[in-house]
Amino acid sequence: MATYQNSKELSELTLGKTTEYCSEYNPNLLQAVPRSLNRDDLSLAEDPLPFIGEDVWYGYELSWLNNKGKPVVAVAEFRFACTSPNLVESKSFKLYLNSFNQSKFTRVDDVEKILIRDLSATAGVQAQVKLFTVEQCSALEITLTNQEVICIDEEDITVDNYQYQADFLEQAQVNSSAEIINENLVSHLLKSNCLITNQPDWASVYISYQGAAIDHSVLLRYLISFRQHNEFHEQCVERIFCDLQKYCQLETLTVFARYTRRGGLDINPFRSTHISCAPHARTLRQ
Repeated sequence: MATYQNSKELSELTLGKTTEYCSEYNPNLLQAVPRSLNRDDLSLAEDPLPFIGEDVWYGYELSWLNNKGKPVVAVAEFRFACTSPNLVESKSFKLYLNSFNQSKFTRVDDVEKILIRDLSATAGVQAQVKLFTVEQCSALEITLTNQEVICIDEEDITVDNYQYQADFLEQAQVNSSAEIINENLVSHLLKSNCLITNQPDWASVYISYQGAAIDHSVLLRYLISFRQHNEFHEQCVERIFCDLQKYCQLETLTVFARYTRRGGLDINPFRSTHISCAPHARTLRQ
């Protein structure tokens, strides 16, 4: 269990507590979680971090009223740099978005500007927000990459451990001096649990790397070990990234997890040694 689970910052969140829904715009519903809680546990220095990247969220249940009281619906894309001081806590994010439901706004641009302002204040850096109509959100086409991706889920392995175990990766490279390869892998078997509520979080995790070949069966066993692990989405991805770098010493690495949505939001952390922005696309489970 992560050593920061009982921190004061987490105990003050609405997550895991009974709350009332507000349907009038209220920016005070947003709550921040310092990224340092997890990064201290991983012994990560803030400057420089060993990765670049961002967290990409999609909101599927955003709605408000126009000046005539007619409902407007939109799909929202939110992007937060991984260097932001804070995460936006997901339950507070959902409550905040729900607060737009019965509020009137003149233009879509007005809503977008308000979202940028409030979310930037919470994250501690400039947030990027784009609103799309339901029929015109090209960012959510069901295609992730035009590269060849190998699914490792068919590996014939025996699994008897479902508690996070990083040292599984000690056997990930049989020969670290072997030929350097480029490989794009995916597993749809990643499951972890919410740090506070213990609700299951489901994801497809894409791993692209350049380096000595990683044993697929070892990697799959490692990913499955997250099955009863409690941590936020962003923290799991940073843990996977750091573990792969520690044990495999890769020349380049990208880890991108596409989590299924809950409460109208999905969270998609993207960390890389050399690519700063996540691709626009989704999987069938989203």
